[in-house]
This record gives sequence, C-alpha cells and structure tokens, in this order.
Amino acid sequence: MNDLNEQDQLIHDIPQNHKSGYVAIIGKPNAGKSTLLNAIVGSKLSITTNKPQTTRHRVIGIYSKPETQIIFIDTPGMIHPKYKLQEAMMRNVATARQDADIIVYLVDATDKIPPEETFEKLKQLHKPVILVINKMDLVSSTAILPLIDELSNVYPFDLILPVSALKKEGLDKLVEALLERLPYGPPFYPKDMISEHPERFFVAELIREQIFLQFQQEIPYSCAVNIVQYEESEKIDHIDAEIVVNRDSQKGILIGKKGSALKKLGTAARKSIEAFIGKQIFLNLHVKVRSKWRDKETFIRNYGY
Repeated sequence: MNDLNEQDQLIHDIPQNHKSGYVAIIGKPNAGKSTLLNAIVGSKLSITTNKPQTTRHRVIGIYSKPETQIIFIDTPGMIHPKYKLQEAMMRNVATARQDADIIVYLVDATDKIPPEETFEKLKQLHKPVILVINKMDLVSSTAILPLIDELSNVYPFDLILPVSALKKEGLDKLVEALLERLPYGPPFYPKDMISEHPERFFVAELIREQIFLQFQQEIPYSCAVNIVQYEESEKIDHIDAEIVVNRDSQKGILIGKKGSALKKLGTAARKSIEAFIGKQIFLNLHVKVRSKWRDKETFIRNYGY
C-alpha cells in the first residue's frame, strides 16, 4: 500500500470499532466545567478562577486514544443575560447543546439551589444527558442524596455520577460512560491535537485569567482582551495585547499608580503564557476604553464573541 497518501494512510490505520463525537459540558457558573475539561484532557485549555462567569467562549478540548476521540465543549455558565455580551455567551451554550452527541450536566455538590431551567430544552433535543455531581471532595456521599432525588424528579438522566474534577476522582468512570454512548466513526482531528483554537486565543485567555485573579468587583467582567500582534521568532515571541474596558475609571484601576497594577498583571500573565507555550515571550499590554462595549454588537463580534 505504498501508493496511499498521508490522509488515506490515516484513515486506513483507524480501528473499525473507532468511536468519536462531541460532548457539551453545561451547568451553572462555578460548577467546575473548565476544571473538568482540563482534568480530562490533561492540559490547561480553559481558564479557571473562583469567580463565576470566568468562561465566555466555547472552548474545545480533544481527548484522543487509539480507538476513540471525544471532543469536549466547555461552555459559559448558564445565566439570565443582562447585556448583549451575556446574550452571546448564552447563544454559545445553546449551540453547544445542539451540536453535541452527549450532554454532561455538571452540578456543584455544595449548591443548595437546583440548576436553573433548561430541562425542557434538553428534553426537546432527545440526546443522552449525564448528570455529573462535582466537588465531591467537599461533601459526603450521603449529603448529595436529596439533590439527586430532586434532580431525578425533573429530568430522566441517562446516568448520575459523582466526581471531583479538582482531585481527578471519578473521571475514568465518566469517560467510560461517554465512550459507551458515543457513535462509531473516524476521528474529527489528528490524534496529537488537544484543541482547535489558535495559540493567540489561549494567550488572550491567560491574560484575562490574571485580570480575574488580580482585580475585584466589576473590573474582570468589564474587560476584553485582544491580541493585536503576535510575532514569533526562534528565541522569543513578541506579543502586543490590548485590554478593553467600559469606562475611564476602570482604565485607571487597571493601570494603577505609575503603572504598578498593569506591570504586576503583565508579569503574572507573561509567566502563565510562557508556561503554556514553553517559550520565552515579551508581552506588551495597553488599556483602551470602549464605552459600553458589552452592549454593542459590533464590538462583541470583533472581540470574538
């Protein structure tokens, strides 16, 4: 078979019983969706903080083994949107539900308030839905029984699994359950890929993560990060990034006295980016005001939402 080209050879090497498909991870803010994605894929693809609504985009993570490929879709936490950016985020959730072969509904084991609606929408999709109760490292197995009873009464889940994404406990059982329900088919991506997003996407996200970690109140939710320029070279990459805010007062807070806050942010972001790409970088950050950008469709589209 020497005349096979590279693509034909790839198809030829796929086992006949190969399974592949898309799995959407949905749930309320701070349920641990991004932590779960990162833990299963084995790489930090989705940024995580202890603040709700850290995730804004649909983040793709690819889990590959010789006989399977699972494309995970991490989604923003489900909320009632208050401005157009949040409306775009909820559209991402709806698209993920629609595109997925299987849905993982993630619930925080410590959350005393049941997840918001969406169950009627899930019933209309006629897809397998697995209820995953996360953060089991914080509660006893008996403490979640009332939550399981309550949720089981409102939706006929295919399966209910307790896990701790942070401690990486119960994840093997979850992956096994997903594999049982995946359709047979070839991989969608090369086996060595872990995401379809370009490098500059992750760079912007890592900068935004540091904004969440270093600033309080409305500042993280008012910011967008755009990579203006990304120049690669053999020894060091040069990255020029802008942080967009709603108001001049927010710009002042981000910059700080004599630029101290922005310098601290840049240092932390640079270290995080270098750890991710495995290479030294020069990072130039600057702050730009775009009044009420979160409610303007043009800016939302231009910023990738």
